[in-house]
Amino acid sequence: MRSVIYSMNVSLDGYIVGPDGSFAWTTPKEEVFRFHTDQVRGLAAHVLGRRLYETMLYWETTDQNPSLDFDTVEWASLWKSLPKVVFSKTLSEVEGNARLASGSLVEEIERLRAEPGDGDIAIGGATLAGEAAELGLVDEFRAIVLPVLVGGGIPFHPQRERRVDLELIESRTLGSQAVYVRYRVAR
Repeated sequence: MRSVIYSMNVSLDGYIVGPDGSFAWTTPKEEVFRFHTDQVRGLAAHVLGRRLYETMLYWETTDQNPSLDFDTVEWASLWKSLPKVVFSKTLSEVEGNARLASGSLVEEIERLRAEPGDGDIAIGGATLAGEAAELGLVDEFRAIVLPVLVGGGIPFHPQRERRVDLELIESRTLGSQAVYVRYRVAR
């Protein structure tokens, strides 16, 4: 069965977006960028909320820019071809290889898990991932911890009054400044 993973860049103090709404500090260095690209190769689908979907729309056309380097074009190509399910209360249509969710989060995850083939299901956006975690749908949490303290903003995982025990299954240093940690939900 496909695993549902939540993976984001995160500040050392636990935020994916700073208090000013900026996430420019998450722009990955070369090794981290390549790592993200390798992670996308292992995905069957990506479930995301409206804000993340709109942020990622940039990658739907950027591969047409002839001045981009190979790594950027490769990432854009992988992202563009990846099936996406978008949760939104305000969008009436989406672009590219995406569709609007027609069911609940549980129904959409179950549908994606039941599809044939390999690859994990990524879930993106702290609000949506927090909801999925609360429902017990997230199997793994993956964080790339960056060397910055932003002092507030949107947390990697919204605080809930529910304890979730995790098992460390991988950790590594990426380049000279980022640390990747991968935890599986202990069931």
